[in-house]
Amino acid sequence: MESYLGLILVIAAAVLLTAGGMFLLFRQGRKAAPPPPRPPEVRPVPEERAAPPGRTVREDEATTTVPPPARPIEVPVAPEIEVPPPSAGRMVRLRARLARSQTTLGKGLLELLSRDRLDDDVWDEIEETLIGADVGVAPTQAMVEELRTRVKVLGSRTPEEVRGLLREQLLTQIGADIDRTLHVAKHGERPAVVLVVGVNGTGKTTTTGKLARSLIGDGNRVVLGAADTFRAAAADQLQTWGDRVGAQVVRGPEGGDPASIAFDAVAKGIEDKVDVVIVDTAGRLHTKTGLMDELGKVKRVIEKRATVDEVLLVLDATTGQNGMRQAQVFAEVVNITGIALTKLDGTAKGGIVISVQRELGVPVKLAGLGEGPDDLAPFDPEVFVDALLGD
Repeated sequence: MESYLGLILVIAAAVLLTAGGMFLLFRQGRKAAPPPPRPPEVRPVPEERAAPPGRTVREDEATTTVPPPARPIEVPVAPEIEVPPPSAGRMVRLRARLARSQTTLGKGLLELLSRDRLDDDVWDEIEETLIGADVGVAPTQAMVEELRTRVKVLGSRTPEEVRGLLREQLLTQIGADIDRTLHVAKHGERPAVVLVVGVNGTGKTTTTGKLARSLIGDGNRVVLGAADTFRAAAADQLQTWGDRVGAQVVRGPEGGDPASIAFDAVAKGIEDKVDVVIVDTAGRLHTKTGLMDELGKVKRVIEKRATVDEVLLVLDATTGQNGMRQAQVFAEVVNITGIALTKLDGTAKGGIVISVQRELGVPVKLAGLGEGPDDLAPFDPEVFVDALLGD
């Protein structure tokens, strides 16, 4: 019995030892447990991603890009509206500029008439001087004849008397008593309409813009019609003039129908109840009969809505007798009511004022005396003649 119990104890001890060894062997074969996870690294927000002042970036936003503030929308700034000076007194203010370019004519005549002895040769020189100044043959002959008669009556002549004689004759030929009023008064609810015509290169579109400035300076509201659709820059040029003084510009596509644009401009003027509508037309070469006929069409279409109060022919004073031929052709197509002489300060041939009026039977109403925006002035015969003769 005792031997039996001893055997059982030996077996139990062996079992325990075997189980312990296997347990130790199993633990040695297992991998080490991974270290505990590290907390996420909080990276600093770059300067360009930093929150704007007054805002706190939460920790969970640390890696989120903060969008930059939106740029303000740039609204185009409208050009500042200019306030042109009134037309009254402009030619007086520009007299010195006119005198600088006209003294050759005036001083030459005064010098010849002041000679002690006025023989036929001197009178021939006086006649040549007048014709060379584009006075024209017929007006020159009339002036010389009258001057010769007056000189014989006076006998001896002082410089003041000679100047007075010449001034009187020039004013007579220019027409100091001619009505040079620019007809721009409204007809009830309908605006006055001014049609501007002329050959390319005479300054027609520029004259249109300057006239708008002058009328606005006198307190009128103006609409401009860009009916010169054949010259690419004409509408843009007129738009610039209009923007500067706040005048509405009606324009159409390049190469469009000029008569249609003129009609729309008048309609816009009636709708807006403005005072004056000025329509700039294409510079027609006087040799192109088709284009000249179209100019007549523009006038007829306008007259379906309003009266054409003025048809201003723009002439370059430096072109002399060539300008006269252009004027005659235009006069055959439309009823010209007045002349705007440009570049009058840039030529000593001021006699074209006399000849163009005599040929067309219409007065010079506007004088361009420079390149400045306000250098278009109502023509004043006395100021002009005084500038010719100097002080």
